[in-house]
Amino acid sequence: MAVLEIRQYPDPVLRQAAKSIENIDGNLQRLIDDMFETLYAAPGLGLAAPQVGESLRLFVYDLSIADEVKKRWPLVLINPEFVSKEGEVSEDEGCLSVPEYRESVRRAARVVVRGLDRDGKEITVEGEGLLAKLLQHEIDHLDGKLFIDRISSLKRNIYFRRLKKIMKAREKEG
Repeated sequence: MAVLEIRQYPDPVLRQAAKSIENIDGNLQRLIDDMFETLYAAPGLGLAAPQVGESLRLFVYDLSIADEVKKRWPLVLINPEFVSKEGEVSEDEGCLSVPEYRESVRRAARVVVRGLDRDGKEITVEGEGLLAKLLQHEIDHLDGKLFIDRISSLKRNIYFRRLKKIMKAREKEG
């Protein structure tokens, strides 16, 4: 297994709609394993394939990290799609591809998602709270969206100005 590079905004792969996965083969299984290795190294709760430069409809997640449970509980969703969304909540959110920035984002309070597990079996995941937020956040990645697309234009402009300063500082460093 390998730790992959997590792409950061404004990398163009983060803005592309990911392709559906047709074959679950050894290459895909290696990518899934590498994505978990990357997720745990980051550390994060979820990681979508576009975040590691692969424009595929796949994400991995493990909420045991948030619960500080000692046993990992890695889960995979391939070609996920929403079955239903209910309610609305606004909560603080961040992203491995948008480092050092958090903001309140409005999302559905409860979601039902259907997709495939890593063995190609159809699964349905029902989520509320943190799981609902994670499912929506990762599916946004597969659709070429970032959480900063869901905040007000004023807050987004503040983020962009901050990002420009960071990028200029990095250029000076060399």
